[in-house]
Amino acid sequence: MSVEAGNSELIKVVALLGAAVVVVPIFRRLGLGSVLGYLAAGLAIGPFGLAWFSDPQSILHVAELGVVMFLFVIGLEMRPSHLWSLRRQIFGLGTLQITVCALLLTGVGLAFGYSLPVSFIGGMGFVLTSTAVVMQLLGERGDIALPRGQKVVSILLFEDLLIVPLLAVVAFMSPNVVAPGSESRWLGIGIGVASLVGLVVAGIWLLNPLFRILAAAKAREVMTAAALLVVLGAALLMQLGGLSMAMGAFLAGVLLSESTFRHQIEADIEPFRGILLGLFFLSVGMALDLAVVARSWPLIVGAVLAMMVVKALGIYAVARLTRASHADALDRAVLMAQGGEFAFVLFAAAASANVIDATVNANMTAIVVLSMALTPLAVLLLRRLAPAAQQSMDGIEAADGQVGSVLIIGFGRFGQVMSQSLLARDVDVTIIDTDIEMIRSAEEFGFKIYYGDGTRLDVLHASGAGSARAIAVCIDNRAAANQIVDLVAHEFPHAKLLVRSFDREHSLELIAAGVDFQIRETFESAVDFGEAALVELGVPEDEAASIAEEVRRLDAERFELELAAGGDTRAGIPLLRGNTPVKPMPTPFVPPRRESRALNEEAAEAIREEGPK
Repeated sequence: MSVEAGNSELIKVVALLGAAVVVVPIFRRLGLGSVLGYLAAGLAIGPFGLAWFSDPQSILHVAELGVVMFLFVIGLEMRPSHLWSLRRQIFGLGTLQITVCALLLTGVGLAFGYSLPVSFIGGMGFVLTSTAVVMQLLGERGDIALPRGQKVVSILLFEDLLIVPLLAVVAFMSPNVVAPGSESRWLGIGIGVASLVGLVVAGIWLLNPLFRILAAAKAREVMTAAALLVVLGAALLMQLGGLSMAMGAFLAGVLLSESTFRHQIEADIEPFRGILLGLFFLSVGMALDLAVVARSWPLIVGAVLAMMVVKALGIYAVARLTRASHADALDRAVLMAQGGEFAFVLFAAAASANVIDATVNANMTAIVVLSMALTPLAVLLLRRLAPAAQQSMDGIEAADGQVGSVLIIGFGRFGQVMSQSLLARDVDVTIIDTDIEMIRSAEEFGFKIYYGDGTRLDVLHASGAGSARAIAVCIDNRAAANQIVDLVAHEFPHAKLLVRSFDREHSLELIAAGVDFQIRETFESAVDFGEAALVELGVPEDEAASIAEEVRRLDAERFELELAAGGDTRAGIPLLRGNTPVKPMPTPFVPPRRESRALNEEAAEAIREEGPK
């Protein structure tokens, strides 16, 4: 029987992993995001789908550790000084948003005919935004470290703190309460405070010495075990104190944020965090009781829409009141319009305290789960329907009637480096780019960059392509570079055309298009890098330089053979990959290693003084 039970558990693990592996990539490919994929996979294999699992709540309790670990990783990025700088956003913005939304959502409950206590519990449960959903969406977009992302994180942190007093309020609201001021209440508060103080003391005086000892032992698996111990131990300590497990893990991360072991700890935790967070979304999808939705679908569907719309309006109003832009306020409103995982805890506590009955608990849980499932769709819809944010053009001058000997299109890292030689020779250059932030940054270093899209013929005329002796295409977009080459070849055949190539195949395309010079963006630097690696390994400098020249020669031979074969880079020619210009050029001078280093240092100093990095 034990073997059969073990096999049964293994089948469940395989089913969970299989559902995630199959469904999530499909949803990502469709542009729907991984969160919605996990939720759909959980619904498919849960008790109301294929019924492979009958008790999603047991999985949910384990999967909540994914949220715990997520907040621990976020805490590692939040140094105490940075967290202190966010205090106004956490307590000021957080308090304002929660107060406004709580009043509005309680009013929605009253409008649906519920009593004030039930409406308050339902509204406060929906106020607690899903940390897991929002953080996952922010992470996928790369917005966590941006100012608008930091404001969202600050509000989420305050909401995590709010679960503690809310549970105390539920206990006071219980009709079973005899002595609201009983000593047990004060004892619980004392235990919570003691747990918090104990975690801070351990974090300051014990964690860093512990990791130093373990690092000295040079046992990688023990370091991983210690990282898990810190996360789970902090979460358990807070849970025993009646506080939020996620908040405990976050504080542990903050306390370790200044540690020299921070990056190692984060690397050890990341795989567990990702798997458990995915499992959390799967279990939330399983927890959607379709039978409850079917029985009360008018109420649940209406409540989901009403709660999400009202909460979004409240968040938008607060954001605008605190001087957020329309785009940021709208994004925050849609992103945080759902209920969250802490609502399940609040509803369960309210049901246990007889503040709400089992039917209301089931309906409210279904409303929150549906709102969590709808949020990724709402974010996706906003992204597709909302007009693209327009960057301010203040202080940016568009190309209009410029003249110069050389027109440089694109002023990224490649364009900045190549322009140094021209500027050192006092060549009259005109530079255009479409990156507004880069243009502003370059102007701080004395460069004059004009705004212009080189793929447009009218912009090329306005930029002086008609009088330029040479046009240098330095952009990192292969398709756009090809488009510019076609335009220049037909409209400005007098100008020498030099193009930054993306790869070997692109170089062959450019040669076929008749460019005067092309070079792959990484070839020369990679050859020099290989030469330096040989020198560091003890190879004599002259021998390393000779080998680098041989790499260039063999590459040139292969390139000529590929040209003769019609540009087929898959012809199987047994030569090293590389790049060659269209026109024969003399063998480049390769200075000795020490001289190269000195030249590089001088060039770097010149760029620091004269141009943007």
